[in-house]
Amino acid sequence: QAQLAESGGGLVQPGGSLRVSCTASGFTFSGYYMNWVRQAPGKGLEWVSVINSISSDTYYSDSVKGRFTISRDNAKNMLYLEMNSLTPEDTALYYCARSRLGRMYELDSWGQGTQVTVSS
Repeated sequence: QAQLAESGGGLVQPGGSLRVSCTASGFTFSGYYMNWVRQAPGKGLEWVSVINSISSDTYYSDSVKGRFTISRDNAKNMLYLEMNSLTPEDTALYYCARSRLGRMYELDSWGQGTQVTVSS
């Protein structure tokens, strides 16, 4: 059974940087596209970024493009999201999620999330 566990969230000042991580287990991590999705307080889910299985392709939402970088280490079963130039609008619970095989935008496994708060 697929398991995903996020870590690395916290409180950061506007303009700061933070890296969140996701540890995957229970499935062949290197075979799947992986995503980051976030949910701000009182709002719905917002897809943030996706990376393909071999890290050759990445995609970002317009709201984070140029500021966030998704990456992965298949040898360690790890997914990362490097976040720079953070603003209060980036405050959210950040989830890592696995794409269904062959369907990049269908997410079939989720972690519990890690809280990122951007505030002075």
